[in-house]
Amino acid sequence: MKAHTKETQATMSPKKAIQFLKEGNERFQRNLKANRNLLEQVNDTKDGQFPFATILSCIDSRVSAELVFDQGLGDIFSVRIAGNFINQDILGSMEFGCKLAGTKAIVVLGHTSCGAVKGACDHARMGNLTSLINKIEPAVYAVKEPKDESLRNSQNLEFVDAVAMKNVEMALENIRNQSVILKEMEEKGEIAIVGAMYDISDGKVTFL
Repeated sequence: MKAHTKETQATMSPKKAIQFLKEGNERFQRNLKANRNLLEQVNDTKDGQFPFATILSCIDSRVSAELVFDQGLGDIFSVRIAGNFINQDILGSMEFGCKLAGTKAIVVLGHTSCGAVKGACDHARMGNLTSLINKIEPAVYAVKEPKDESLRNSQNLEFVDAVAMKNVEMALENIRNQSVILKEMEEKGEIAIVGAMYDISDGKVTFL
């Protein structure tokens, strides 16, 4: 599989970009990687890059977007931060990826058993991590069940995963509310803005 070019990027629609990612994840689950010569892709992309998607995911070592979507060099912009939340710098990166570099889809990718989300569920406080946890805690409060406080912590993995999904949904809202550029591009059909969850137990990505 060759690296994307200006021509192949131009033929990509938001719907097609999402389909490419879904097909890549299916290959990943079946351990059938696309045939790529990565060194050849290094050479092909030395004068420019034409990725088709921008993916915000967690820093978790098990959730590399390039791997779980079976993509090569020059295929996607990968933005990573613990808890895959939105801030101004990440929005700027997304605006660059879509408006200036031509990607057709933004995917916010959460995952099961997320350590950052667990920390938010437990209201962890430690150094600079405190500020990061504070940005995820709104998703904890937004999940109303269970009401029993003894079940609203990292030991309850069902609760953790519900918070992780809510965190993705809130990130999508924040993208639209905080970036006029991306919202307008979505409204014009130039890009798709979608959420997804990765299951660390089987490698499957489910789009929301």
